[in-house]
Amino acid sequence: MQLKDYRVHFTKELENIYPKTEIDTFFFLLIEEYLELQRIDLTLQPALKTSSEEYDLLNTALARLKKEEPIQYILGKAEFYGYPFKVNENTLIPRPETEELVEWILNEVKELDLENNKQKLSILDIGTGTGCIPISLKNELPNAKVSAIDVSEEALKIANENALLNEAEITFIHQDILQTESLPKQYDVIVSNPPYVRELEKIEIKNNVLENEPHLALFVDNDNPLIFYKKIADLAIKSLTKNGVLFFEINQYLGTETIEMLKRKGFTKVELRKDLFGNNRMIKATC
Repeated sequence: MQLKDYRVHFTKELENIYPKTEIDTFFFLLIEEYLELQRIDLTLQPALKTSSEEYDLLNTALARLKKEEPIQYILGKAEFYGYPFKVNENTLIPRPETEELVEWILNEVKELDLENNKQKLSILDIGTGTGCIPISLKNELPNAKVSAIDVSEEALKIANENALLNEAEITFIHQDILQTESLPKQYDVIVSNPPYVRELEKIEIKNNVLENEPHLALFVDNDNPLIFYKKIADLAIKSLTKNGVLFFEINQYLGTETIEMLKRKGFTKVELRKDLFGNNRMIKATC
């Protein structure tokens, strides 16, 4: 079959599920991955044909897309802060909003001159998933000592693979932060993007997320939505160095509640920022 004809078929099969622009993105990502072709190749060579093996690969991916499986899981990879990351069903897919959090941390480190302290900058990421936050920070701050915690052994396997892929030296720790009484050392920066979606908000979640991404990393009970934030704040207030900073990615609907909680815990300077979509999404807190 000519590739241009397959594209028509591909679009028709998905047009009732996804917007046209998203379908086009899927198609070109797949032919780049499976056929090593770029968008321009299809323009310059309209008579290109697929082999039977390539046809099977594309059809398998098409079937998974029809079930609303994320394209990142189908390809087994995603990009974050310009770096490649492996992903699978045990890890959340890295989001653009989290890239903004990384950017904020990097700017803060430079403003506070933490990077130039006599001792190496010490960073801890809690609930690391793919490892996208600590790996990106380590690559941008090569002299920093970076550690990361996660409760999921399967997620940590992927995080370790991503550290090797990106040549980043990270200390990974298998630990349930809710059962942690104290952190092992003092840190200049503690960052976390913990579970924060309330069960009542599931109605707002798209099927491709709800049916595929790990609920352990997404959802919290309606009655105690700040459970992770409270615990991490308690640990951080005792484990941050002088001028150290705590960063959170947060539930957009719970910005005020999160700020008030952090102030009750002893943080005197708390700043809330919006993400690129205009939602309250990030918090910086210092003692």
